[in-house]
Order: sequence, then C-alpha cells, then structure tokens
Amino acid sequence: MSMQHVIKKAVIPAAGIGTRMLPATKAQPKEMLVIVDKPVIQYVVEEAVLSGITDILIIISDGKEVLREHFSKDQLLEDLLRRKGKMAELEEIIKLTTLCNIQFEYQHEQKGLGDAILCAEKFVGNDPFAVLLGDTIIESPQPLTGLLARDYEKTQSPVVALQQVGLSIAHRYGVFVGDKISDRFYKATQLVEKPPKDNIPSNMVFSGRYVFTPDIFRHLRNTAPGVNDEIQLTDAMRSLMTERDLYGHLFDGVRHDVGNKLDFIKTNVLLGLKNEEMKNQLKAWLGSL
Repeated sequence: MSMQHVIKKAVIPAAGIGTRMLPATKAQPKEMLVIVDKPVIQYVVEEAVLSGITDILIIISDGKEVLREHFSKDQLLEDLLRRKGKMAELEEIIKLTTLCNIQFEYQHEQKGLGDAILCAEKFVGNDPFAVLLGDTIIESPQPLTGLLARDYEKTQSPVVALQQVGLSIAHRYGVFVGDKISDRFYKATQLVEKPPKDNIPSNMVFSGRYVFTPDIFRHLRNTAPGVNDEIQLTDAMRSLMTERDLYGHLFDGVRHDVGNKLDFIKTNVLLGLKNEEMKNQLKAWLGSL
C-alpha cells in the first residue's frame, strides 16, 4: 500500500562514475549492480512509489542508457515470456515498466551531487520534491521518503534523513548538528560536508534521502564549487538555512550504501536472508563456512 502525500515528484541522481566499484562499473552503472534479484536503482524507485511519488526524474550521465532501458517497455521480452508460459516473470516485467512516470535528464559533466540536482529544476517547477540517492537502499518499517514527506507536511520546511554512525567514520559523510525537537526529529543548527577526522561535530550523518522546497535551486546556482571542486549539496543547504528552517529525521532502519565493495557483498547477503526462497539455503551455506 503506497502512502498518499503532497510530495509527488522525486529526483534520483544516478550520474556518478562509481570509481569505488571499478572495474565492475566500467561499462555498467553502479546503480544497475544487482542485489539478490534486481538492480539497486529498482529498490530506490520502489521506495519512492511506496511513498506516494507519481513522477520521477532520474539524472544519468552519457553512457548510462541501460538505466533508461531497464524501466522501458520491452515488447519482444514480454512476448517471449508469454509464449514460454513464464507468467510470474512476465508480471514482474510489466509491473517494472508501469511503476510510475519515469523521465530522464543528462548531467553531461561530473560537477557533483548539487549540480546533478540542479538538472532537475525544470522538472520540479514550483513543487516541493524528494531526492533519493540512486546507489543507496534503505530498509525501514515504513518507506523513508514517505516519512520525510509527512515531516514536510507538518513543518513546510526541507527535511533530511539522518543515521547515527561511529565517530571514526563520520568524516566520510555530510554531518548534521541540530537541536532535538521530538523523538528522532531535530532542527538543524550546522551542516558540515566531510569534516576533518579530528574535528567531527556530531555522529548524525545524511543518509541519502531528502525533501526540498524548490528554492534550493537558487541556492545551488549560487553555490561555488567546494570539496573535490564539485557543487556540494551540503553547501547549498547551508545557504538555504539562512532563509528557512531545515530539519533532520533520524530514521529507524538500515542504510545499505552499495557503492563500495564490502557493503555491496554485505547487502546481497543481508537481503538474501530476507528472501523466502533462498534464506534457509543461504543460512546453511553461511553456517558451513
């Protein structure tokens, strides 16, 4: 059952090169790497749909057309499955291509996450919208994007999903500092993109899901390149905070960042154990190692 919310549009940035997963990502986008039985990007799109999203813009780079093909209708494949009597597989394929209205936009140069989101300005128009990172799977009791949409409805303000990590690894992320408003809900006071290891202000970090108001685009356009000479979303969010409140939702669940090799393998195992068909065999095999 999908949630009904005022947030109907979502942007999924999927234009990154995937250098941490080379050589696997040389000719295949990291978002198309398979977790158990479907590519990462499909888990992300399904979360958006379950959160009440009806229109999705996926930001891709040159050479990533396979992402477009994955969500496009394939009449030859459908006819073949029908002829072979593979009706369960046919149903999955038809469902995949009718999840919601999916469009694509190109980010021709790698200028960072902020620039990728800027590519969505025309698509978004004057509406609030969600952002879901295309290489991050979120497991939570309720679809996380839908919970952020609910937070937006209450506050009419941008909200970012947060997770708590060990201080020893917080420097890898955008870090959130804020005042506690209620259980799991915070008002931001400071945002720091990849802080130095010896000066980490909080163990709450961004976890790949956001809801923004459309004025974020003005701040993105005025943001100078930062870390790695890229337009950093965190810098634009910090600028946005000078004009309006920004909140953080510490979510209940697990984030799977499949953009690195160890987490990719772990995610396959953990989600494989939740697959009814294979969990007993997988448990037995893991127990025999």
